[in-house]
Amino acid sequence: MPDQPLPPPIPYADDQETPRPDEAMVGIGLGHTITGIIDQVHRDLGHAVRGVHAKSHALLAARVTVHPGLPPELAQGVFAGPRAYEAVVRLSSIAGDILSDSVSIPRGFALKLLDVEGERLPGAEGDTTQDFLFAAGTTFSAPDAEGFLKSLKLLAATTDRAAWAKSALSAVLRPVERALEAVGGGSQIVKTLGGFPLLNPLGERFGSQAPLRFGAYVAKLDVVPESANFRALADREFDLDGREDAIREEVAAVLAKEGGSWTLRAQLRRDAEANPIEDAAAEWPEAENPYLPVASIAVAAQESWSPERSRAVDDGLSFSPWHGIAAHRPLGNVMRARRAVYPVSAARRAALNGCPIHEPRAMPIG
Repeated sequence: MPDQPLPPPIPYADDQETPRPDEAMVGIGLGHTITGIIDQVHRDLGHAVRGVHAKSHALLAARVTVHPGLPPELAQGVFAGPRAYEAVVRLSSIAGDILSDSVSIPRGFALKLLDVEGERLPGAEGDTTQDFLFAAGTTFSAPDAEGFLKSLKLLAATTDRAAWAKSALSAVLRPVERALEAVGGGSQIVKTLGGFPLLNPLGERFGSQAPLRFGAYVAKLDVVPESANFRALADREFDLDGREDAIREEVAAVLAKEGGSWTLRAQLRRDAEANPIEDAAAEWPEAENPYLPVASIAVAAQESWSPERSRAVDDGLSFSPWHGIAAHRPLGNVMRARRAVYPVSAARRAALNGCPIHEPRAMPIG
């Protein structure tokens, strides 16, 4: 906890969002573009995968333990009391096609809690799960869904084309990003185009990027390495050495021998101007409003990826911030777009693969 008292968090209110009149049309455009990517990859592979975050690197059985003794402002929603949840963790890369890891792009971290109680979000009635979605970095690539749609259309045009060119570009951009970071910079655009560092995702920081309701308040969330072995991977690059699935292999090499853990943290909204809800590309300054720990995500030593796990999780499950309880309602333009688009993506995969997608009531992987 910080030494100096923090400003009080701003209470959640239903009128803190500002929906736009064009959101339905943008959602339709996103759904059309996403299903176009899914259809293209299905034609090429004979199997449908996600329109974004298609390639999984690890599919993990996990246990999320809420920290005891949290102050009232952090003891909210699923973190209201000291308890543990069985959970599924999926580590992935953001592209909608299955690329060689020589194309180094940002990664994602999806977390699904099981056996969750509470009033359900619209569309999630009858389920007992809570999903939290994270990606590399603390801000989204665009301020709103319209901006994301523009970039997604550009990516859709390159789906499963010129893989060699993507790898070559990535080899050029990785040292560019290293140079930018060495002088205190770093570029989200460079990372997204292929300059993301060759790091083991077990040692990365992931952020929710867009805000969500946090019980009586509003927050962004992040996940950071907690155990010493995961923290040791934070800045350690690995050698590609022609390995198409290098990330999957690097994760497996660690988890075959030992488990580890991450800390899940919350950054409460304390300043309405500095912490906007509708602009997902806006950084919420951390200097006077740090992310504070609320839970630990532990994984035991295990087989981190297998065809059987891929069938159970990649094909059988979907992850959405709208799978959950009202106490963690997603907020803002980007999150509202996800409510419209994610079911479309999941339904398309299920139809093409002939594999129903469901919300589990028990751990789907051992």
